[in-house]
Amino acid sequence: MIRFLIVTMALMLSCLGVEAQETPAQKAKRMQWWKDARFGMFIHWGTYSVLEGAWNGQDRYGEWIRDSARIPIDDYNKVKDKFNPVKFNAKDWAHMAKEAGMRYVVITSKHHEGFAMFDSKYSDYDIMATPFKRDILKELSNAVRAEGLQMCWYHSIMDWHNPDYLPRRPWENRPVGDADMDRYVKFLRNQVTELLTNYGPIGLMWFDGEWESTWNHAYGQALYNLCRKLQPNVIVNNRVDVGRGGMGGLSDAGFAGDYGTPEQEVPATGIPGVDWETCMTMNDNWGYNRVDKNYKSTTQLIQLLCDIVSKGGNYLLNIGPQPNGEFPPESVQRLKEIGDWMAVNGESIYGTSPSSFKSLPWGRSTTKGNRIYLQIFDWPASGELVVPGLGNSVKKVKLLGSRQSLRAKRAGPDWVLTLPKPVGKRVPVVRIDLAGAPIIYDAPQLKYVADKFVSVAKVSMDAKNLDVHYTLDGKTPTTKSPKYTGPVTVKSSCLVKARSFHKGKPVSAVSMASFSKVDPWPMIQLRPGVKLTPGVTAKVYDGAVDALPMFEALRPESTQNIESIRLIDAKRENYSVVYSGYLEVTLDEAYEFALQSDDGSRLWIDGQLVVDNDGLHSSQVKTGVAPLAKGLHHLRVEWFNKSGGADLALRLGVAGRQLQPVAGSALFRR
Repeated sequence: MIRFLIVTMALMLSCLGVEAQETPAQKAKRMQWWKDARFGMFIHWGTYSVLEGAWNGQDRYGEWIRDSARIPIDDYNKVKDKFNPVKFNAKDWAHMAKEAGMRYVVITSKHHEGFAMFDSKYSDYDIMATPFKRDILKELSNAVRAEGLQMCWYHSIMDWHNPDYLPRRPWENRPVGDADMDRYVKFLRNQVTELLTNYGPIGLMWFDGEWESTWNHAYGQALYNLCRKLQPNVIVNNRVDVGRGGMGGLSDAGFAGDYGTPEQEVPATGIPGVDWETCMTMNDNWGYNRVDKNYKSTTQLIQLLCDIVSKGGNYLLNIGPQPNGEFPPESVQRLKEIGDWMAVNGESIYGTSPSSFKSLPWGRSTTKGNRIYLQIFDWPASGELVVPGLGNSVKKVKLLGSRQSLRAKRAGPDWVLTLPKPVGKRVPVVRIDLAGAPIIYDAPQLKYVADKFVSVAKVSMDAKNLDVHYTLDGKTPTTKSPKYTGPVTVKSSCLVKARSFHKGKPVSAVSMASFSKVDPWPMIQLRPGVKLTPGVTAKVYDGAVDALPMFEALRPESTQNIESIRLIDAKRENYSVVYSGYLEVTLDEAYEFALQSDDGSRLWIDGQLVVDNDGLHSSQVKTGVAPLAKGLHHLRVEWFNKSGGADLALRLGVAGRQLQPVAGSALFRR
């Protein structure tokens, strides 16, 4: 215990200082090259490529094959003896990345299998233990920089080989013995130190495998600080710490990391004010699988690049090299074709800002100063492209790759561009030079907590510096309608309509939302003589699940009486809990509930589902609203944890006001 406290205190002390010393302006300068780059190459390569995705007659595996196929460690250790990528040519790889229009390369220095793709003095399980005996990272880093690109490392926190890493895989019988997680963390930090000391300037550290319960915030913050100490300009992703919320990839405030990491998905509307990067495979696997031919088309890949950049993100596109050291021919072909497109249209990607438009029916858009770029997914059959709600005067319109200027005419709040005949290109791009920064006539965005209320509802309206006029009687707003100056109070059922105006003229569609004043759910009437005790009842169920089960069909292993909605055992895995009792509220009001959990959870009030946060995921918050009468109401929270971190919290407040943790004084049980 004393040793644990000493290590923890040392880690906590090492957490202090790095982020606090950096101003927002300094961070922006450090991040600028990455934000300008927009497009990078991801490379998943390790000894798993030798198996080509196959084991014991099954060929569905990738880089997780040791775990997915449940390969004993002694058998898996022999795989390295066959790793001899004699056709590996670092210059070819770097040149392909450059020609594809990528500006940085991220390669797995160590994946979860624990094998180091470099010459590490802290491990014999590395590239020098293979027949190849060449430091792949040294060769690649030199080649990448020679092409003018940034060299970056992916490094796994999780390690299935190191005897000190915990936990073991659930299926393997390898004894824990004297395994020591603190000793493993020292090993991890030593290898990271090698990567940031022996290979020149590194653009970013891309960590992964942080979700198991043995990794914690103190470890993560200290590792982040180590990276920044060794190379002050290095960028570190948020998977260094434990704040990532599932595959959506974003972290709450207070956790280490410079940017979010959505995986295999693109945020629907982007994430204003947040740096993020979507990593994605070309086919179905990150590591090489010889039968996986489900490749996205080049057009799909380019459209994904445009979509991501239009929303303010970076695109990290993965390659899974073959065991001989060559890229799969399907990947090579797509890289060449993407490069051909980028050679013409790259100016619509590099150094751009997110789209000035909320959405476009025919494609995507990016912004750069007084220019907007229109990336056309669906070429209009009419030959006319409508650019909606563009308020600026247009100076020049050009199809990239052509010298000819295009005709543009004003049509009310829109501009209509006359396009040439279909050019047969993948995602043609039109550049518009504007008189000034883009002015977009957006319809007002109506913001509110819920469309049902007990006393009043508050409605905010945002239209990006345009004037907004609104009505509460369902009529179309005019300049004679009330002008929006702050949140609007709705006191009775009505239809709210709002519209944007510029210089006294309507310039947008009408936004609308219907609000209903409702009666609150009645309080619970207890039978005479029933006495309540503060707290709730918690029924605990054993077993691994991927979603909340039908608890009525299960028998609890134990029943406990506790004071509040909280974790029963923060370190335990593969169990579920049902919390039940009564919640007392003091007003007739609509109440907003925020349920935070890792993994899944649900909140029921008076038998009605209010918040559904079910499923396997890291810590995330879902909200819901219930209209409640003053008094007692039935409360039920269902929660499960499979593996990794555990989290559970419930907050509430009158809708539209600040939420607070549900106090134990508001909870009762029989």
